[in-house]
Amino acid sequence: MAKLKLSKSALAQERSQLKLYERTLPSLDLKRRQLSVELAKAKQQLIETRRATDELERNIGQQLPMLANTDIELSGLVQMTDFELVEENVVGVRLPLLKQIHCTVADYSLLAKPAWVDVLVARLRDAAELRTQVLVAEERVRILEYQEKRVTQRVNLFDKILIPTAKRNIQRIQIFLGDAERAAVVRSKIAKAKQARQRDRLLQGSAES
Repeated sequence: MAKLKLSKSALAQERSQLKLYERTLPSLDLKRRQLSVELAKAKQQLIETRRATDELERNIGQQLPMLANTDIELSGLVQMTDFELVEENVVGVRLPLLKQIHCTVADYSLLAKPAWVDVLVARLRDAAELRTQVLVAEERVRILEYQEKRVTQRVNLFDKILIPTAKRNIQRIQIFLGDAERAAVVRSKIAKAKQARQRDRLLQGSAES
């Protein structure tokens, strides 16, 4: 750590830095609070998306009990091949947002397969989209947690270290400069008194001679 200079220029620099820190802290704290709100929303969205995924998968079994019929080949019926993401700017943070998914559906004969297979295809596509939304929601939470932690660290740096240190430095420099000024006054008075005594002795010697 650089040694603190006890000078008027150093005092002016510390005061300037303190003003900058005190101007910056409120905006940082505001962003921290905004990120906390967005993080809470993202966590809630993740919970709701997971719940919707579980509910849909349960409903598939309830609505289509005929899936238990092992005589009908349904493996590989719907496969997700790709998905598209866009970016969303939330309080200055770029977050992924699911635009759409791409699925392939295996060829099946409308005559060879029962009619409810069409319903199953639609439900499986919905399930694939929801599972992808869960992954995207988890990534949004991860990014927001990182950004909130990062901004919180900066808030603590300004609030608990930089601002208190600048105030202590200002106080230390002011005390030093005040002491130096008083010492200079004392030295000046001592020098003047000494000069006065010397004059008196010279005058006294001249008078006696």
